[in-house]
Formats: sequence, structure tokens, C-alpha cells
Amino acid sequence: MDEFVFARVLHVLGVVLWIGGVAMVTTVLLPTLLRMQSATEAMVFFDNFRRRFAAQARYSTLFVGLSGFYMTHVLDAWYRFTQWQYWWMHTMVLIWLLFTIMLFVLEPRARRRQSTSTHKNVSAQSFVKILRMHRILLGLSLITVAGAVAGSHGWLIGGGLS
Repeated sequence: MDEFVFARVLHVLGVVLWIGGVAMVTTVLLPTLLRMQSATEAMVFFDNFRRRFAAQARYSTLFVGLSGFYMTHVLDAWYRFTQWQYWWMHTMVLIWLLFTIMLFVLEPRARRRQSTSTHKNVSAQSFVKILRMHRILLGLSLITVAGAVAGSHGWLIGGGLS
């Protein structure tokens, strides 16, 4: 199999695992936790779930970043970052950077500072804030995925089909 095809396969599989997981957390897990009787128990469950999902998401974003960089390099497509018709290239990097910072910097730092006593102060409002943030990130991610699929198949805004 050609290395470029392999990189694209890794890239798409990484995006499916990563953004699909974000979608499941956003549309299934968080709304379920919001309806739980005890916000403390819900937060304990969420923290345990998040720890396992974060590991999968880290590997996925790593594959996505490395394969995306490789494909851009092989195609010599750096010029696309200077043209607005390729807006989805910018948003792919932005979304990837946001999640990478969250997964590799912010989440581990928060976990180190977190103690069991913080679970006692949690409220349903905490989950509302988490859900709101996840909805925004999921929405931006889905717009980016849609733009990337359309753009990589030749549909460019203002440029029609290339």
C-alpha cells in the first residue's frame, strides 16, 4: 500500500475515533449524567470515563496530527494555508491544536490538582457548562469534517469544483 494512502487511512480512522468519541460524550454521556440524582456520583463516573477516553483521544489526535502533517508535506500543500478557499485546512489545524492542548496539557494538569474533595462541591451546573463546551467543540469539529471532506473532493467555496 502506498505510504500516502496509509497516512490518509490513519488520518480518517483517527478522526472517526476522536470526533466520534466527542459526539458520544456530548450527545449521550453528558445528558445522562445531567439527569443523575447525585452530581457528586455523576462527576466521579465522568472522571473515570474521561480518564479512559482521554487515552484513546490522545493516540487518535497523535495519529491525526502526524498523518495530516505528512500528507501536507507529501502533497506540498502548504500554499493552501495562504488561500481562504482552503479554510477547512485552517480549521483542521485549529481544532487539532485545541484538542491537543486540552488532552496533553490542560486535562493532565487539572487531574493532578484535583482531589476527591472537589467532587463534593460539584453541581448540575458544572455539567451544564461541560455540556455547553462539548457542544461548541463538537459543532466546530463537525463543520470542519464536512468542509474537509467537501474540500478534499474538490468543492471549494468561491471556487466551485476544482
